[in-house]
Amino acid sequence: MADISLLQAFAEVGYQVAGTGGAHGAMAALGRVVPVDGYEFVAFDPATGRHRSVVSAGHERIDGDAAQEYTGLDSYRRALSTRAPVAMPEPGTRRYFRRHLAPYGWRHGLTAPLFLPEGRYTGLIHLAYRDSLPEAAGPLLTAAAPMLAHVTDLSRCLVSPTALPPGYRALAFDRAGVRREVPGVEPSEALRDEPAVAAFARDFIDSRELGRHGLWKDRRGRWHDVRAVRAGVGYQSGLQGAVIAERPCALPYELTGREVDVLTRVAAGDSNPQIAAALVLSVRTVTTHLEHIFAKLGCDSRTRLTTKALAEGLCRLDL
Repeated sequence: MADISLLQAFAEVGYQVAGTGGAHGAMAALGRVVPVDGYEFVAFDPATGRHRSVVSAGHERIDGDAAQEYTGLDSYRRALSTRAPVAMPEPGTRRYFRRHLAPYGWRHGLTAPLFLPEGRYTGLIHLAYRDSLPEAAGPLLTAAAPMLAHVTDLSRCLVSPTALPPGYRALAFDRAGVRREVPGVEPSEALRDEPAVAAFARDFIDSRELGRHGLWKDRRGRWHDVRAVRAGVGYQSGLQGAVIAERPCALPYELTGREVDVLTRVAAGDSNPQIAAALVLSVRTVTTHLEHIFAKLGCDSRTRLTTKALAEGLCRLDL
């Protein structure tokens, strides 16, 4: 019977983490098996290399610097290497315990590192007790840790699984320009090396567009097929963000770089004289480029040309 109750509780923990219950729902489910007086989830932000508290319950007070201070203790490094919970107070944690927990009525603590099933570290969970530490708390927390690790995953990026076709490399951004990797997608070194990508992402986030698709020429002269899609990023995917993805490509339809520039201006609604002025070309040269573009794309009007260019991502993106 106890085993059945344990399995039911663990199933509920996973359900709460994946659903709308989040951290509090997960800990309520875990509390049906092992008592928990107070808890705190501490997230590791790979963008800054620092830890910060993201959610808690039962604490009279949480010191703002406590999470980062804990990562300087030997017990933290031991917990990372063993992936096992560390009890407090114990040698090496007593001073920390006296400063941050004992003054507020706590007598025991238990801290566990959180690793996702694939092995990525996302942060810590602290349990606090006013009386004795339950014997089962350590083993149960160890077993539940891979599920609870999703709570502190600041790299989590909620994006439609069909938004990025295979073969793209990507990075995610929020409005503040904080860059994150996209779980399950190879990070793009080309985008990482381009300082303007964060501003491009912010402009996209602030727009009403659902997505952007176009061509980008990097600083080495290589062309990339680029897509921007909306995403939820950060803690519980609660921030508006964008995933910018790219893959190297040859220019489609045997277009030249200059023809891509002209096509981009046509799609923006510019006239031939406007295109000539913007690209520092003669109107006659622009007309010649357009004749070639019409032939290559099989279009007979600027309207059809624009429709095809926007639908197939043939315009140049300014990153």
